[in-house]
Amino acid sequence: MPAQIEPTFPTQAGQAATVAQRLLDLAKQAPEKVILRLLFNQAPDQPITYAELLQRSNGYAQALAGAGIQPGEVVILILQHGADLAYAFFGAILHGAIPSIMPFLTEKLSPEQYRRSLAALFEICAPAAVITYPEFESEVRQAISPHASIRTLLLSSQIAWPAEAAEITPTKGIQPADIVLLQHSSGTTGLQKGVALSHQAVFNQLESYSRALHLAPADVIVSWLPLYHDMGLIAGFLLPILSSIPLVLLSPFDWVRAPYRMLQAISQYQGTLAWLPNFAYNFCAQKIRPRDLEGVDLSSWRAVINCSEPMYYRSHQLFLERFAPYGFRASALATCYAMAENVFAVTQGGIDAPVTIDPVSQRGLLIDRLARPPQPGEDVISMLSVGRPIDNTRVRILDEHHHDLAERSLGEIALHSDCMLTGYYKRPDLTKKAFAGGWYLTGDLGYMADGEVYVTGRKKDLIIVGGKNVYPQDLEGLASEVAGIHPGRVAAFGVPNPDTGTEDVVIAAELEDQNLDPEDPAAQAIADEIRQRVTRGSDVVLRYVKLVRRGWLLKTSSGKVARSANREKYLSESDNFSL
Repeated sequence: MPAQIEPTFPTQAGQAATVAQRLLDLAKQAPEKVILRLLFNQAPDQPITYAELLQRSNGYAQALAGAGIQPGEVVILILQHGADLAYAFFGAILHGAIPSIMPFLTEKLSPEQYRRSLAALFEICAPAAVITYPEFESEVRQAISPHASIRTLLLSSQIAWPAEAAEITPTKGIQPADIVLLQHSSGTTGLQKGVALSHQAVFNQLESYSRALHLAPADVIVSWLPLYHDMGLIAGFLLPILSSIPLVLLSPFDWVRAPYRMLQAISQYQGTLAWLPNFAYNFCAQKIRPRDLEGVDLSSWRAVINCSEPMYYRSHQLFLERFAPYGFRASALATCYAMAENVFAVTQGGIDAPVTIDPVSQRGLLIDRLARPPQPGEDVISMLSVGRPIDNTRVRILDEHHHDLAERSLGEIALHSDCMLTGYYKRPDLTKKAFAGGWYLTGDLGYMADGEVYVTGRKKDLIIVGGKNVYPQDLEGLASEVAGIHPGRVAAFGVPNPDTGTEDVVIAAELEDQNLDPEDPAAQAIADEIRQRVTRGSDVVLRYVKLVRRGWLLKTSSGKVARSANREKYLSESDNFSL
């Protein structure tokens, strides 16, 4: 279990001890302040004041109370970008319930797969209520019907707005150590671990991270990030709203279709801070046309913070070269290492000084597990520092026995802070496994140099595509269902794509028929079926399938397919990719 650290922020004299009380205090101090501005495609921007946010959220709180939902019970929110999502989230908190935002069904997922994901979620976290739209009611009911814990399906159209003059008081008895929200990591298929966070942990993170960012009243945060992801929920939602920093929020779907809208919003509203996954740097640099940037001024932008997936020096340079003519400055390039288990930020770089670039030997990292200078003739990797740990967060680099490694040695990143998760919700087994001596084991690989942290990969073979977690075992299961593939002889892994700034997924699979040439049209038909099966059954659009003969895939000493070793073997034989 996490080691306890004395709280530092919300229990000080005069400070709110819960998120609900903080929102109430802010609404009393500045009721007419526009704290949230929602942007839509082909619709006017929607400004929301603190008074309106509180009053409309109270409508959801009263609806939950009227439905018999008790404080401490989980409420699942399946809502798209819009005011109802903000109101429902804070309404659940006002009532003392625990909100958890889940992705909305998109065209990328089949309804059947989406239903299975919801059913898995409901099975583990046993929510008491689900809030969604009337037009989505039938879809949700198909997933919730077997689950007796779900007593209420609230529809956004059913919410009655209390009178503005009505007195609003948060549910009594809620303590700083109580769980305030759940963050569920976004896997490819099905539910991943639910991260339970307390009021105290959230406040401690906001205090420490605000100092690292030098957050000031003049700041304006602009975000398109989905609120079911920790970067969107914390950096792009709770941080500004609970710190009285104006937030301009776009829909992630609108951003994908028209990424220039974020830059136009920064120019129009004098945005100063934004967070992006690495692929977005490439995406913006490549997709935004000059005609969409007419009159855009990015000189107010003091930090665009690279976070949530492996980051590349080239991506920063592409972004800088593309948008420098519009006032974007090199000093605004920043980095962050973050995870839901720490509420959000672990480190921050690029605020007080330019992001450190560490040129190291590629062979040194892959073979020697050491971030050393390159020798003559060796390939070089320009590693971007993710900065230094924020206040009250400590980082260590550990070997497989959880012993500290020397500086520049590659090992598992472990952390200890005052904003750690309470635990994985209803999974004490996973919570216990995640800690060693009070230190959280991240599963990420990296090294430290001169007090700064560098992240090099993932111990658990997690793939990150466009900021979304992809679990290889999920894809391997889908590929293994295809006729003609030898059962259990499939490996899924990620390879860097420097053109997109993110990773491409590769599936290597052994053919069942020993006599079938992998280049034969019949084998290629199997490869096409794997692509279709994976694309239909997950959020991954699979392009690269390598069919091989029996015995090609490398195994561990325990007989399991070795993903990292097969990744290296694939790269060594492929002309399509290079590190």
